[in-house]
Amino acid sequence: MIRWFKVIVEKHSDGYVAYPFGLKGVVVGEGNTYEEALMDVKSANNA
Repeated sequence: MIRWFKVIVEKHSDGYVAYPFGLKGVVVGEGNTYEEALMDVKSANNA
């Protein structure tokens, strides 16, 4: 089953964070770049 989510990526002074929009108990991804944060949140939600 494929589930689609909107992912918010925010730039902070020490890197990027990403989280799925509108989900309770979200898994946050982190990274030094936009792409790293996005891949981190995607891999965490596939686990």
